[in-house]
Amino acid sequence: MSTSRTVLAFDYGTKSIGAAIGQELTGTASPLPALKANDGIPSWEAIEKLLKEWQPDLIVVGLPLDVYGQELESITPRARKFANRLHGRFGCQVELHDERLSTVEARSDLFARGGYRSLSKGNVDSQSAVVILESWFEQQYG
Repeated sequence: MSTSRTVLAFDYGTKSIGAAIGQELTGTASPLPALKANDGIPSWEAIEKLLKEWQPDLIVVGLPLDVYGQELESITPRARKFANRLHGRFGCQVELHDERLSTVEARSDLFARGGYRSLSKGNVDSQSAVVILESWFEQQYG
């Protein structure tokens, strides 16, 4: 049985946090404008605005791992903390999802559609969030 939850995804980064919105029923996601971050700290007001606008049933946060599936000591704990803060501040259900190679795939997708001009940092981060969310859908129902 398919459900039709709305799911918001984030690709956590220290300078920019990519965002995407998707529907569980279709298993597809669309990029939202990336959020600026100051040393990994987002504008919580901007996140609250996104949550009010989209009213997601679930949030998926990309978990940065190395190619062997090991945590990266510089960024993985910060992405976990971001996920915990989302849950703590807004009471949302949050899941972490392996985001290995999402940036590579996002760059490839964007380049195929728009060449080098489409590879701005915000575009790549939000497209990475799309890749993370669609990969999460595939894992749930694939």
